[in-house]
Amino acid sequence: QVQLVESGGGLVQAGGSLRLSCAGSGRTFNGNTMGWFRQAPGKEREFVAAITWLSGRTYYADFVEGRFTASREYAKNTVTLQMNSLNAGDTAVYYCAATPVVGDRVVRATVYNYWGQGTQVTVSS
Repeated sequence: QVQLVESGGGLVQAGGSLRLSCAGSGRTFNGNTMGWFRQAPGKEREFVAAITWLSGRTYYADFVEGRFTASREYAKNTVTLQMNSLNAGDTAVYYCAATPVVGDRVVRATVYNYWGQGTQVTVSS
C-alpha cells in the first residue's frame, strides 16, 4: 500500500511562489511516475505536471508555460512542485498521485492508482 501526503500549500499574492511537496511511504517508487493534478471549485480535476521516478523525465500541462518545475528527491522519497509567477487561475486543491505507467498517458488521471489528500493553494489578485 502506498500513502502520499502533500504539504506546502497556502495563501500567496499574485506573482508569488509556492513549493509543494509529496512524501511517499509504504513502498519505493521505482518504475513509477508521480503526477500533480489540481481541482478548482466547480471544475474537473486537471493535469498539472508529472515526473518519472527513475529517469526524471517531466511532463507539463500547457498552462504551466514554464512557471512550474517538478523534481524528485530519492533520499526523502519525495517529489516537489515549485510554482512561480502564480496567478488567480492557479487557485485550486493540488493533489499528488502515483502510477506505474510511464509515457504520454501520465497526463490522464485515470491511470493513477494512489492519491494524496490534497493541499489548498490560494492566489490572491
